[in-house]
Amino acid sequence: MNKKEVLFREAAAAYPFGGKIAEIAPYGGGHINDTFLVTCTDGEEYVLQHINSYVFKHPDEIMENIMGVTKFIAEKLTAEGRDATRGTLTICETTDGKDFYVDSDGEFWRVALNILNTTAFDYAESAEMFKTSGAAFGEFQSMLADYPADTLHETIPHFHDTPDRFRQLEDAIRDNKSGRLENVAAEIEFARARRADCAILMDLLNEGKLPLKVTHNDTKMSNVLIDNETGDAVCVIDLDTVMPGLTAFDYGDSIRAGATTAAEDEVDLSKVHFDLDLYKAYTEGFLGAAGKALTETEIRTLPVGAKLMTLEVGMRFLADYLNGDVYFKTKYPQHNLDRARNQFHLVKEMEEKWDDMMAVVEAYL
Repeated sequence: MNKKEVLFREAAAAYPFGGKIAEIAPYGGGHINDTFLVTCTDGEEYVLQHINSYVFKHPDEIMENIMGVTKFIAEKLTAEGRDATRGTLTICETTDGKDFYVDSDGEFWRVALNILNTTAFDYAESAEMFKTSGAAFGEFQSMLADYPADTLHETIPHFHDTPDRFRQLEDAIRDNKSGRLENVAAEIEFARARRADCAILMDLLNEGKLPLKVTHNDTKMSNVLIDNETGDAVCVIDLDTVMPGLTAFDYGDSIRAGATTAAEDEVDLSKVHFDLDLYKAYTEGFLGAAGKALTETEIRTLPVGAKLMTLEVGMRFLADYLNGDVYFKTKYPQHNLDRARNQFHLVKEMEEKWDDMMAVVEAYL
């Protein structure tokens, strides 16, 4: 038995499964944490996870954030007569009453109830499903609108600080560690032409015109569980990156990833388009659930969030290309550059459809 298996068995033994474990198997498609489904003889299912301490330097702070927001949501769901064990993650205690387990190697583990009869989809299969994910993340915002966001730990500092991402790109341009600078003149010009845009949201936050909120920071389709029978959203999952931020960050990242007609590394830009119908569908779901919890300025700046999150990710791809592909996994030498060009193309199409984008959110004011 290798050391990894020894620690895995040690972690499983720290929870009150006792002799009820029927099977433990790898689970889900995540790329950061090691995740296992524990099936018990009484039919109960649990999700056992090893938290990646290389990516998340302070797992204890992550767990403190998760416990805070899930208990907050659970109390609200219970008060409304809803099933809190389906509406939010339920973190299970170890046999000694702790919210997580630290193994003999100092690694962190946690267990949550598995939410049965649900599916996490990698991509929205229809505009209606995309709208449903918007409603899920919108309700997440609404439920946590009065949570004291400033009490949360910032698990990844400056994660969506777009001016800082621009600075990192300029550092990559200056250092040119990969020697690829001559290949990206047009992309650098594109990013630099939008330097002033990068600061719009952060300036509004610093001026007190946008409120600090609890944000999920990974609002992709696969982080919403969909009921297998009704097709309704059940629960938002993967809360490791929950921290203080702006509503426009969460909204914008969903639009970036979901309101496009192609994958983010599609090289044929004639296939890459910003889909206004998908944008409208998601907005209807999101604002239908969260609209009353948002200020007028928050609503008006949602399209800015969509543009800036797309620009930010494009700049990150470009910086990584110049740095020698040290952050994002790549399949070929120009992969990150192709991703950057793809994202910048979406930004350009958003700018061309800006009046239409604004009209969609202004309908909710």
